[in-house]
Amino acid sequence: MRLRSELGRIDDTLRMLVASMDRLQGLLDAVVAISREVELPAVLHRIVTTAMDLVGARYGALGVLSESGERLEQFISAGLSEQERLELAEIGLPRGLGVLGHLIRYPEPLRIEEIRAHPSSVGFPPGHPHLRTLLGVAISVRGEIYGDLYLSERHDGQPFDVHDENVVIALASAAAIAIENVRLFERVRVGAEQFQRLLLPSLPDLRPFTAAAIYRPAAEPSQLGGDWYDAIPLSDNVVAVVIGDVVGHDLRAAAAMASTRNMLRALLFDQTIAPGAVLSRLDRALEAITNNPVTTTTLARIEPEGPDWRFNWSTAGHVPPLLITRDHRARFLLAEPGLPLGVDTEQPRPDHSRLLPPGATVVFFTDGLIEHPGHAIDESLGALGDIAAKHADLPLPEFVQALADHHPSDGHDDMAILALRTPGP
Repeated sequence: MRLRSELGRIDDTLRMLVASMDRLQGLLDAVVAISREVELPAVLHRIVTTAMDLVGARYGALGVLSESGERLEQFISAGLSEQERLELAEIGLPRGLGVLGHLIRYPEPLRIEEIRAHPSSVGFPPGHPHLRTLLGVAISVRGEIYGDLYLSERHDGQPFDVHDENVVIALASAAAIAIENVRLFERVRVGAEQFQRLLLPSLPDLRPFTAAAIYRPAAEPSQLGGDWYDAIPLSDNVVAVVIGDVVGHDLRAAAAMASTRNMLRALLFDQTIAPGAVLSRLDRALEAITNNPVTTTTLARIEPEGPDWRFNWSTAGHVPPLLITRDHRARFLLAEPGLPLGVDTEQPRPDHSRLLPPGATVVFFTDGLIEHPGHAIDESLGALGDIAAKHADLPLPEFVQALADHHPSDGHDDMAILALRTPGP
């Protein structure tokens, strides 16, 4: 009997150890999952759902405090039915009263077996599920209370125990680090995007042409990009337009973009040189005095020719411009693309030319507008042509906005668009 009793005790201990190991592994997996998120709303929602999984809770929420620390500014919840969510949406955010307010005022771990029996309880608003148990833990970021994590109703019907409390406290510590990292990343990203935009020019007065441009950072968080555009009015109603993309997403790409654009501006003022010759000179200059990454670009000169306009261009490995005529016909100006800058300065750079009728629109863009891993490039180009034709009557600022909003790419890369329209008849 003693042996059986001892074996039973050992068996119970082993089961507890296995359960603890499983819980610890679950906590480690949860920390990894939270740390992978790079958007604050996703991080907060992940914290709630992860805590629910760790302790087997039916409901979970995270209340983010205002700067004063006296009220809830955000409330992220999980586990509610759609009907419950709709009913509570009419009431608005919890005001931080009752048990929630108690945890705000006293940010110590709170474990309650019967919410209604707690001295701070004030009941539930209409439409709110009637909860019995609660586990609340404060999340502190850099020594300040960021918010409170609330869990309610274990699936097995039991109240939360000390093991649940300990694992949620550990998760809250990891959540605080993840929140702080995302906030720091967001500040860096916003600063990087602002810096990127400062490197891009404001379009000058290009009369008799009209023009508009837009830059969009990648949908996925990334560092600086190398996309750029430029337009330079020259004498005799001639305008030069360029779009380009430096390989890479970092400070080096942004610096290379700035130096390439400035060198090209200097070369463009010699109006006797065709676009292909300008790109050749630019390529040699970049090779001689920089270590810039590979760059794709399209350079064009538009000049009057009778009632029409002569469009001369040369491409260095870049996607072709898109031409839309006044009758909404869209076609890509496909021609020998040439090599990107920084590959081989000895290779010739072909020039191309065609007439543009009055009221025509030429769209220059970077590949971030069309690249999609699930679609062939021809399919994406066709989709872009359809979008452009559909919105061709819009004023150019709204037109480039429409292209950026409805682009056929997956948004993994930043994009730049510049559209220029010839005078109407």
